[in-house]
Amino acid sequence: MAASRYKLLVDALASDIRAGRLAAGTRLPTHRGLAAREGIAVVTATRVYAELEAMGLVSREQGRGTFVRDIAVPAGHGIDQQVIATDAVDLNFNYPSLPGQADLLRKALREVAAFGELDSLLRYQPHRGRPQDRATVARHLRRRGITADAEQILIVNGAQHGLAITVMAALDAGDVVAVDALTYPGFKVLAQAFHLDLEPLPTTADGPDLDALEKLCATRPVRAIYTMPTLHNPLGWVMPAADRTRLIEIARRHGPLIIEDGAYAYLVEDPPPPLAASAPDITVHVSGLSKNLATGLRVGFVVAPPSRVPSLERAIRATTWNTPALTTAIACRWLDDGTVERLEAHKRDDARARQALARQELAGLSLISHPSSYFVWLTLPEGARADRLTATLARRHISVSTAEPFTTSQHTPQALRLALGSTDPDSLRSTLRTVRRVVLEDACL
Repeated sequence: MAASRYKLLVDALASDIRAGRLAAGTRLPTHRGLAAREGIAVVTATRVYAELEAMGLVSREQGRGTFVRDIAVPAGHGIDQQVIATDAVDLNFNYPSLPGQADLLRKALREVAAFGELDSLLRYQPHRGRPQDRATVARHLRRRGITADAEQILIVNGAQHGLAITVMAALDAGDVVAVDALTYPGFKVLAQAFHLDLEPLPTTADGPDLDALEKLCATRPVRAIYTMPTLHNPLGWVMPAADRTRLIEIARRHGPLIIEDGAYAYLVEDPPPPLAASAPDITVHVSGLSKNLATGLRVGFVVAPPSRVPSLERAIRATTWNTPALTTAIACRWLDDGTVERLEAHKRDDARARQALARQELAGLSLISHPSSYFVWLTLPEGARADRLTATLARRHISVSTAEPFTTSQHTPQALRLALGSTDPDSLRSTLRTVRRVVLEDACL
């Protein structure tokens, strides 16, 4: 049996199990039964089941046969990942923290406690945030190249909430949204929840294939383009200025809204202007402070054309009423006094050091990343399988993500996305060495 035919059979069975076409508890054919059905050798059928078992998709029961496992909450798959063990190293999620951040919070809490109008922070706030807080965010955004009036800004509970209210306010079930073939899993979850029709765009080294976008917009009623032009997650690209101009031109010709996600943009020094700077009338820009400050500080912001602000405000009211004033007050103090800028500079340096470490410890493997990002995309060598690798690494107390949660097309690449920002450098070094060793061993199976 050719290697490609063998792998196709493994992929087909794995796909049926994940999609629910083979339900949990289903008894699979015997090894001889599978061999007869597929026209393969019994030894090859045994190898197929062994691979599925290594992926965590089936289990063998002595004397009874091979059964489909319950994978309602798959391990190692990004946003649907189980809570990892306390002794596991997390290379799945990024929550970069620098020494001294806890002390900054203690100081901020003391300052807020001494605030003369503390009682006002315990009341309901305007749905899109207090005017003075929105003015602070406007000043912050000007440093990012976005000139927006405070009336165009809405304060939300983190960037994910900002994306959610944008979808709620601007799109309807069945609407077509152009996305990258590999994209942020949080947007995929929103698309599933709101029944959007995601159309994947092939990717280049610098961003989405704009010829494919042009063709898509000419043949389908695309209502929105979701994009991360500055530090794409998971591929780390920074879209060149010329490509940003062309993307805007396509949007103007065909009419879709641009949804610009800038969650990781702070890690790039001197990037081209955001899309919202060049096309503020057709762009909703979403960002926040979870990555550059702390993931537990759920403060984000949305910049929108004035005509869209009322519907976005209604979506905030429908979901959370307002962002908690206490956390917003702390965040705005840090924006005003330079704390955010200082932490961003430190984290850029930290990310660069971790990227260099990853390049060193994963030498010889195929990596895609940005020099100052907190993640790398590891394209697996021929023969290695992502599901099998995540299961092996989980047994060694290392949590990673496969390509599956990032994939919007029919083809899921054999790759891992490794988050570099959630463990100390020494632990990261030894963990990446283990990852490299396991990947090379798996490729030889």
